[in-house]
Amino acid sequence: MKQIDRLRAHGLFEARVPRYTSYPTAPVFAPEIGSVEQTEALSALDPGDPVSVYLHIPFCERLCWFCACRTQGTKTLSPVESYIATLEQELALLKRILPAGLRMGRMHWGGGTPTILPPELIHRLAQAVKAVIPPTGDWEFSVEIDPTMVDRHKIAALAAEGMNRASLGIQDFDSKVQNAIGRLQPFDVTRHCVEDLRAAGIQSLNADLVYGLPHQDITRLDDTVSKVLDLAPDRIALFGYAHVPWMSKRQRLIDEKSLPKEVERFHLAEYAATRFRDAGYRSIGIDHFSKPDDGLARAMETGRLRRNFQGYVDDSCSTLIGLGASSVSRLPTGYIQNASATPAYVQRIEAGELAGARGHMMSHTDLLRARAIEMIMCDFQLDFAELSREFGALAEALRPETALVIDRFDGMVQVRPDGFEILPEGRALTRIIANCFDAYAPMNGRYSQAS
Repeated sequence: MKQIDRLRAHGLFEARVPRYTSYPTAPVFAPEIGSVEQTEALSALDPGDPVSVYLHIPFCERLCWFCACRTQGTKTLSPVESYIATLEQELALLKRILPAGLRMGRMHWGGGTPTILPPELIHRLAQAVKAVIPPTGDWEFSVEIDPTMVDRHKIAALAAEGMNRASLGIQDFDSKVQNAIGRLQPFDVTRHCVEDLRAAGIQSLNADLVYGLPHQDITRLDDTVSKVLDLAPDRIALFGYAHVPWMSKRQRLIDEKSLPKEVERFHLAEYAATRFRDAGYRSIGIDHFSKPDDGLARAMETGRLRRNFQGYVDDSCSTLIGLGASSVSRLPTGYIQNASATPAYVQRIEAGELAGARGHMMSHTDLLRARAIEMIMCDFQLDFAELSREFGALAEALRPETALVIDRFDGMVQVRPDGFEILPEGRALTRIIANCFDAYAPMNGRYSQAS
C-alpha cells in the first residue's frame, strides 16, 4: 500500500481535529468560570516564577479573508486609542491583584495588527505593561508584524521598548493567491521590512506561511519558499489553512472551488517542508522549522519544547497572562478567556472587574492528559516513565488509550518499553493520535482538517 493510501486509511484527509495549542481546547471553556476565578488565581501567583504576557490588539486596516482571528477593521486611530486606554485600565486592575515582585519573562503582542499602533502608542502601551510587571534581565519581547503596516519609526519604537523578536505575516507571495485571500503584500515590501528590522538590531525573525490557500500549487509555493529562504528567517511556521466559514464569516468571500483538495494540501506541505530541511532548517513539531542554533531547536533537543496559543515555543514560563479582548490566560488553576467581543471586554473593565468571561478549571486528570497531548505534539512520543515522575500512579489511567493507539496505528507508531513513538511516516497523523487522549473533543467535530 502506498504511503498516501495508508494515511488516507487512517483518516488523515477526512478527520477534523483540534490543533492542540491548549488542552482542553477553547470550545470546552464554560461561562461559569470567569473573573472571580481569574482574580483568585492571579493573586495567588508565586512572585518567584516569571510569567509570560500576551496582549491582543484586535484592529486591522484591512480584514484578510483567510483569517479566523478575533479582529475588527478600522480606518482611523480613534478606536485604537480608546482600546489602549482600556488596556491601561486592565493593567491598573492587575496591579492591585498581582503579588509584589512578580516579573515578566516573555511578552508577545498579537492581533489583529499590533503594528497599527503609531510610535507614541507603542511606547505608552509597553511602558504601561512594564510598570505593572517589570521584565526580567533576559526577557523576550516578540511582536507580530504586518510588513505593509510598519515603518522605521514604528520599528525604532518597538526596538527601544525591548523588542528582540519579530514575527512576519507572509502567508504567500503569489499575487493570484494574495488577491484570492484579500491580502496584497509585494515581496519588496516584506524584504524592506526585514532590512529595517535587522538595521534596528532585531536579528531574531520568524516568518508565517500558510499552505492550502486558494490557487496554491507547487509552482507558486516553490516561488514563495525561495523568496522566504532569501530572507533567511530564524524560524518558519508553516500552517495549514483552516477553512472554517461557520466561525469566520469573512472566509465566505473565498471561492471554495479554488482551494486545493486534501491530497494536494498534503503534497504542498510536504514539498515546502522538504525545501526548508534541504536548506538546513530543523523540523520542529508538525509545522515549525528553525535554524539549528535557534532556541526552538535547542528546546527540542533538550526536551523543553512546549506548545501554546503561539504554536511551538521555548517559553519556560508556566503562567501566561492574557490582556485585551479574547485573550486567554493559562493559570496554575486552569484557562480563563477574556470577553471576546471588544465592547463586552471594555464594559467589564470599565465596571472595575477583570474581563474573564469563560474558562476551565483543570483537574489532575486534565493536567495529565494535557501533558500527554503536549508530549505527543512536541516530541512525537508518549513516555510513561516521564508521566509517572510528574503524576505518579495517575499516569496509568492512560494505558487504555495507549493500547488503542498502538493497535489502531500499527505501522505508524513504534512500541517502546514504556509507551510509543510516532514514526516519521506517521507524523502527519500526530493531531489524530493526540485526539485519542482528548476526553472532551470527539473526532470530526467543527475543527480544521487534520491534513
